[in-house]
Amino acid sequence: MTTTLRRADARRIALAAQGFARPRPTAVGTRQITAALRRLLILQIDSVNVFARSHYMPLFARLGSYDTALLNKLAFSRRPTWVESWAHVASLVSVDDWPLLQFRRDDMLRKYGHDAWAEANQPLLQWLRDELAERGPLRPAEIDHDARRGTRGAWWGWDDAKNGLERLWLVGDVAIAGRRGFERRYALASDVLPASALETTVPRAEAITELVRRAAVAYGVATASDLADYWRIRDRPAVLAGIRDLVDAGELIPVEVEGWRIAGRPAKAWLHRDAARPRKVDAAAILTPFDPVVWFRDRAERLFDFDYRIEIYTPAPQRRFGYYSLPVLVGDDVVGRLDLKADRASSALRVQSAWWEAGAPPDAAERIAAELLTAARWQGLETVTVSRWGDAADAVAGALAAERHEHPDGRSN
Repeated sequence: MTTTLRRADARRIALAAQGFARPRPTAVGTRQITAALRRLLILQIDSVNVFARSHYMPLFARLGSYDTALLNKLAFSRRPTWVESWAHVASLVSVDDWPLLQFRRDDMLRKYGHDAWAEANQPLLQWLRDELAERGPLRPAEIDHDARRGTRGAWWGWDDAKNGLERLWLVGDVAIAGRRGFERRYALASDVLPASALETTVPRAEAITELVRRAAVAYGVATASDLADYWRIRDRPAVLAGIRDLVDAGELIPVEVEGWRIAGRPAKAWLHRDAARPRKVDAAAILTPFDPVVWFRDRAERLFDFDYRIEIYTPAPQRRFGYYSLPVLVGDDVVGRLDLKADRASSALRVQSAWWEAGAPPDAAERIAAELLTAARWQGLETVTVSRWGDAADAVAGALAAERHEHPDGRSN
């Protein structure tokens, strides 16, 4: 008989699996960051930097204020322990997990290694390999080749040299040896990754099953689509085969979740046998759009009734919530969204709009205000301002005023 979970229980299981059922540490160092990374498995990278780079935000949501230089040391050094890979799109993953994604690089090689562009640019690709072998890690700006001055290609308007470096990275010949600002430094994979990561072979089916297992641990309870999306695995038959293997091993338990439906029918879901099932989750966090809690929009709707779309590419007059609105978690639910901007010239965190979701608890504004003050300090900003746009704006502004009156030094409760 299939177990049925209440939707609220599934939500708490999912948040606990992502680390939101535990209090934030009083001090955050490399040990706490590494523990959070091991729980998340992936940090998605995104170029938008209105408030903070996306890969920094999931750690802030779970740990509170921390020194981002500690993550930079783990991920953007010459010999990182967390490395950039095409996982859930461009992401940071553990170096130890590099072999599990070799099937993805093999797929990329079949797709981009022999297409018309690659065939026409084999001399350039070999020249780039030779240049990195001779000179070590390089930013595109440090590469002197006629291809850097040629016409711009279809990939993001890149020149051929940058296009070639990205292709070599996708297929695994090249790895990322840090960044300067947000600009990548490319190096031969053998100059960045240990031999153990490069020489370990994991068969495709075994790798996908292991990635499904890890996604199940990270999600707690999930559908097949959820598990596939965690690593953006498009091979659904392989995902389903992995689920069957994990069910047979007793690691995944088939369940139904009240209200979860696909194509009008109850959705099949699986609970990880070790998933915590807390009676209460009492978190407060500002999430990036690329946090695993909300990055798969279908799952966000099933868990939170949260219909979420990013409006960066929507013309300003047509935006409903703002340029880059961020989901806000209070208790065990997404209760609203904030469009934040770090105005560094005036040292202000600007709340450009604030909106409620249905069912926000009575203390939501106060808890959001405290989180905004923490976020401002984390980003080194002195003040927080709130515009009048959004049905939560007045409540958040009032809670911030009360917070400042009670704690003039800016401390949060």
